[in-house]
Amino acid sequence: MPKNKGKGGKNRRRGKNENESQKRELIYKMDGQEYAKVERLLGNGRLEAYCFDGVKRLCHIRGKLRKKVWISNGDIILVGLRDYQDSKADVIMKYLNDEARTLKSLGEIPDTVKLEENNDIEFDANAALFDLDGEKGSESESEEESDEDEESGASDVADNIQRYRSEYTTGKDTRNHHKK
Repeated sequence: MPKNKGKGGKNRRRGKNENESQKRELIYKMDGQEYAKVERLLGNGRLEAYCFDGVKRLCHIRGKLRKKVWISNGDIILVGLRDYQDSKADVIMKYLNDEARTLKSLGEIPDTVKLEENNDIEFDANAALFDLDGEKGSESESEEESDEDEESGASDVADNIQRYRSEYTTGKDTRNHHKK
């Protein structure tokens, strides 16, 4: 019987603590390579990407990246073009968001490409805020805007909040229920 020289299954890979926070060198495209934006994932290590030379290609994620680098829609990638098949390519690497912004500022990626920004939730500064007591939080609105809010049911919402709040604190149910 042969000796078991293996190191186990996937759990060896899971234990690695790779430092992604380290600054890595920016890799530019060379001959036979092109920048692309991922349009959709097809499964089985394949994806459809729009290359910036104007061609939509079916790309294959190579084994070095598979299950180590997660690629999603909208990511900027570097693909290696095939000499014998123009409609297919191989994914060489995925650029991080800050690297893609750097490439765009250097003119490597066209300005028409919309890069994915941070997925933070942004709040509109002009939006009307409501307090739990039903009072408006922003006092800078004109009377015309407040009239529109009342017509749209904003006052009804405030009344409902006030009614349910009083039910919760007093324990009484003020809603109309049919008695049996």
